Amino acid sequence: MESIVTLLLLSPVLAAGSLHPRIDNGLAKTPQMGWNTYNHYSCSPNEAIVRSNAKALVDLGLSALGYRYVTTDCGWSVADRLPNGTLTWNETLFPSGFPAMGRYLHGLGLLFGVYEDSGIKMCGTDHAGSLYHEGQDAQTFAEWGADALKYDNCYSDNATNYPNVNYEPSTSPSSRYQIMSSALSRVGRPILFQICEWGIDFPALWAPALGNSWRIGNDIIPAWRTIFRTLNQAVPNTDFAGPGHWPDLDMLFVGNGVFSVPEEQTHFSLWAILKSPLTIGAALKDDVTSINQASLEVLKQKDVIGFNQDSLGVSASLKRRWSDEGYEVWSGPLSGNRTVVAVINWRNESRDLTLDLPDVGLQYAQVVRNIWGNTVVRDVRTSYTASVAGHGTMLLELQGTVQSGSYPANIFANSTGSQKTTFQSVYAATTSANYTLAISFSRSSTETVTITTSSGQTVSTSGKSTRIALTAGSNTITIQHTTPIESIQITPPTGTYYANTVFNVTGSAQHTTCGSGCSPVGSKIGYLSPNSNAYTSIPATTPGSKYLAIDYINNDVAFSSSWGWGSNSRNLTVSINDGAPVRLEVPLSGRHSELYSPGKGWWDTATLGVLTSGWKKGQNKVVFGNEGGQNGFQTYAADFVGVRVWD
Repeated sequence: MESIVTLLLLSPVLAAGSLHPRIDNGLAKTPQMGWNTYNHYSCSPNEAIVRSNAKALVDLGLSALGYRYVTTDCGWSVADRLPNGTLTWNETLFPSGFPAMGRYLHGLGLLFGVYEDSGIKMCGTDHAGSLYHEGQDAQTFAEWGADALKYDNCYSDNATNYPNVNYEPSTSPSSRYQIMSSALSRVGRPILFQICEWGIDFPALWAPALGNSWRIGNDIIPAWRTIFRTLNQAVPNTDFAGPGHWPDLDMLFVGNGVFSVPEEQTHFSLWAILKSPLTIGAALKDDVTSINQASLEVLKQKDVIGFNQDSLGVSASLKRRWSDEGYEVWSGPLSGNRTVVAVINWRNESRDLTLDLPDVGLQYAQVVRNIWGNTVVRDVRTSYTASVAGHGTMLLELQGTVQSGSYPANIFANSTGSQKTTFQSVYAATTSANYTLAISFSRSSTETVTITTSSGQTVSTSGKSTRIALTAGSNTITIQHTTPIESIQITPPTGTYYANTVFNVTGSAQHTTCGSGCSPVGSKIGYLSPNSNAYTSIPATTPGSKYLAIDYINNDVAFSSSWGWGSNSRNLTVSINDGAPVRLEVPLSGRHSELYSPGKGWWDTATLGVLTSGWKKGQNKVVFGNEGGQNGFQTYAADFVGVRVWD
């Protein structure tokens, strides 16, 4: 079992996704599911490959589970258009033609997906792109019977002479996607529009108005590190998900022989609960390849598919991260008052991991279903522990839950006669004497009660609420009373906020202002190198472990570096009274364009929590820095805005 080290909370500035306009073409009410040629066949598809894999979708029972869109990616066309300007297919590779392909797929009960590019050529080929031909191509796709269009972003920037890839284009890609979106809306046939511009210009702000899904970042690669990189980029995108518009984490590598089975379970689980489209990228069946049974079982896991296709349509979000310990927690709501939780084991070794239910906003679950563990546990109070394989994920469905901080006596309490009730498994995020305990009696009462906590405190009160002391972790509370108690409610301290402006800096670290950004103070400390820091003295009323809610900024987006070790994360360390630093690897926080917005995404604050030890009563030295970096790869830490100390 691992110790509690860090806690991630979503900042209020990350809650505006629903205010933006959305496309309404009646499609993708849940994330689209299907199969695409690219991850296995690259830009070398052919008719036999597409047909055999499409038939396998049916024969293997995948289409019945929702995998219906079949898309031929790059490599299907030719360099030149027909004399009338119309696109055409490569007759050597697709002798029956694309209209016939559409009819074949429709005959199998599947949907016909096509691929094009918003530039003058398709990615990876010299084949004609759709730039300057959007209306004509949209009409052609409709005439062929297409049901979906994946629209890429290569060879598209005319101001720089149409390079294959440009991560800093002269203008936003949005205008090109607007043109094709409008063209598709006029063809008289519903066509799912999949925007694939690799996360440039933070498309979550504009893509939902134009398409049914948008790629949040660069391509997935056949390496385990791609999962962490993609999830870090997903963090500021999750609340933009909803019916008809979904953040696309890219196609699945499940079944391609890249990952172990636990790694495939992690990959599939997180794509599913983040409401990404689920697009199989493996060879299901061709002349030389058949998908292995273990990977097929991952792709067919009905509970996981159900989480992805849930009618509520709300993405899971990151809740906690333990960087040095190598695990983290994601969760989100499901229909029917259920909750889905994923605990990722980043270490390549099996171990027991513990979910503290308050980390996902809950105190109790009547039922906990461990999906990959294939177990069911009932009456789970405050925490749940299970073994997780190396690089695997504990994927849970929680039912019959009670919100965090609420402790019904019939669930959490043991009574000794009618005079004493002891509540067990009382959770505290921080060590503090400023928790509020509220008692709900079975009937009106003004009696005086005596309260004793496991921290050693005893208080007497005649009110329904009082201040008590709790120690970070699990506590017991014993109440001596006469009137029966129905429940207690525990409210944590609000803490005190310390802006970056009260911190001194050393070395390269600098205070900078942010115009209208860097909420809530309008400034930050940047350029925190391994040889610099920001420090101040902060008082504490009690000794022990304190929870810090840290406001940080990171918009170090991995574009070209995504092919190597780019992770979309930055290091940040905090130490108390010269103790050992706690290292955090914070995800992206930027929610504005990294190219064209005033702060280029570096004014967007998010909040990360950390439980730190070594506090003493009185003044404490608190130091933020970049000790170690990310294995030496990061020159600078995340920018530091401020910290709230829960004391």
